[in-house]
Amino acid sequence: RCADGAALRWCITGVLCASFLGLGMSIAVLGPTFPNLAANVGKNVSDIFYVFVGRSLGYLGGSVVGGVLFDCMNAALLLALSMFGTTAGLYAIPWCKDSLLLTVLMSVIGGSMGILDTGGNVLVLNTWGSEAGPHLQALHFSFAAGAFLAPIVAKLALGGSESEELAGAEKTNQSVLKSVPTASAASPTPAPSDHHDGDFLWSYIIIGTYILFTSIFLFVLYFKGSSTRDKSKASAQKGRLAKYHWPLVGLLFVFFLFYVGAEVTYGSYVFTYAIVFAEMTESEAATLNSVFWGAFAVCRGAAIFGAAFLSPATMILMSLLCSAVSSTALAFFAHYRALLWVGTAVYGASMATVFPSGISWIEQYTVVEGKSASLFVVGGALGEMCIPAAVGYLQGRFHHIPITTYATFATSVMTAVLFPVMYKLANAPQENDPKEVSDTETQKALLSNSRLTEDEEDEEDVREWNDADFEIIEMNDKLKNSLADTSCRIGDSPAEVSPQPHLDDPPVLAGGSPGRQNGNVDWGKSE
Repeated sequence: RCADGAALRWCITGVLCASFLGLGMSIAVLGPTFPNLAANVGKNVSDIFYVFVGRSLGYLGGSVVGGVLFDCMNAALLLALSMFGTTAGLYAIPWCKDSLLLTVLMSVIGGSMGILDTGGNVLVLNTWGSEAGPHLQALHFSFAAGAFLAPIVAKLALGGSESEELAGAEKTNQSVLKSVPTASAASPTPAPSDHHDGDFLWSYIIIGTYILFTSIFLFVLYFKGSSTRDKSKASAQKGRLAKYHWPLVGLLFVFFLFYVGAEVTYGSYVFTYAIVFAEMTESEAATLNSVFWGAFAVCRGAAIFGAAFLSPATMILMSLLCSAVSSTALAFFAHYRALLWVGTAVYGASMATVFPSGISWIEQYTVVEGKSASLFVVGGALGEMCIPAAVGYLQGRFHHIPITTYATFATSVMTAVLFPVMYKLANAPQENDPKEVSDTETQKALLSNSRLTEDEEDEEDVREWNDADFEIIEMNDKLKNSLADTSCRIGDSPAEVSPQPHLDDPPVLAGGSPGRQNGNVDWGKSE
């Protein structure tokens, strides 16, 4: 049974990696085929930019809904349905003749992708637990590989006539959806008229068929009866919520917002930056762009093996350090051509492992459920929407300032500040730790009280012995005085005392009263 369980876990990881490969292809295929889609609906490329907005909104909605549904139903079934929805949308897009309907289909595909991105991360965590690090890295490397393969598939389907810039601009090898159109997607380029519908629909059919096969495998996992939902419950029951669970989740939400926003911003604008500020040729700028995404993809693949030996916190710290150094070089020393090339490569490498390592890291301290994972994905998607748009707006206002490199430096500073705060919150005492602390303090207080009680008892005993000593001393003094009086009277009248020798005994028995009785007797006889 143990061997069967291990084999099943590896099967789940393999199917999820195949699904993320399809996710990357379905996202990246839009860029190279976007002019053909515009021609298919009778519009120019610049007139249907809202298709990207529709896909982004669908992705955000799918991430939120997926996070809720993942906690209510079987994970394999939910992912299978989302993949099936993506297949249906990809099959329908080439025959879409209306721009509004195209936007709706893109929203449906975006929603399905959001569900897959959220559920896939959580399912890997629930399947592997503390060993999920390498598998998460493999999951996101599969996404990067899919984004790399999609332009190749589209180029083959289009007969090799698409420009390499269109393909390179869409190599968005990040873990969330590319929501802001780049210059290649939003430029007012007229739709090509020399391509027939059949030239580009094959790319959608090939990718859709591949995703359909992966959805079948997910259905098989569901009907196999190994309930991933039960695994999720067991994992949630084993784990403990951190003391500051939701503040920690919120900070990681902001952390991913800045990280993914910085990644997409530099990947989208490095081509333009190289031409305008570094005065490179178009071929050199394209090569610089390829260096960034190439370093990103290589380091994400290497992280699969690195995660088996390094902790998630160590990988995050290394990434943040490299990001800070490279962004500083890009922001203030990019006029040196060598630093520009090296800084771009190092910056791309530093971006590769942060997202999967961040999810692995927080899973060590608190329970990552569907809702939490959806917030991480939504944070990355919002960063991808807002930060590149803000940088593009500012660059349009301030033409002579390299806003792109300054933005990379600012986001690196923000992430470097946020992670120590998150680490401090994550290592705060757990919910049941204060009870243990209070029990220990109670025991110490009881011990100290018992010691104080013993000391007080000792002091009381000493006080009592002292009082007893004083009483004995007083008794001795009175006894001495009584004996002295008696001896004096005996010395005065020995004849009178001798007939009554029994009167000498009482002073020995008591303190002062017998002496007084003796005195009274003497006075009576003398009278």
